[in-house]
Amino acid sequence: MADDDVWESIDRLCTWLDAHRTHGGQEGLLLRILKLSEEVGEVAEAVIGATGQNPRKGADHTWDDVRSELCDVVITALVALRTLTPDAREVFMGHLAGVTERSLGADPTP
Repeated sequence: MADDDVWESIDRLCTWLDAHRTHGGQEGLLLRILKLSEEVGEVAEAVIGATGQNPRKGADHTWDDVRSELCDVVITALVALRTLTPDAREVFMGHLAGVTERSLGADPTP
């Protein structure tokens, strides 16, 4: 999937969510952002399950489950960002460039 397709999908998901939301305005915005906490919790649950850390459940998840849950976190974060601004792509790419430069310097090659 090309970069443009990712952002088109995020736009479409936002439109679909907006059409099916039960809460609007500030409350709807806050709930959409709080959805991130739920998704991060699902990552934690999958990691615990993949490592068998819950003796009652044992190894009830796989690392594929962890990867899938991490993808859900990314999608949810991009949807939340898109909900906050129609310029989500530019905001994200600008922020990513800043983090990359701060972390790797002007020359990002390893």
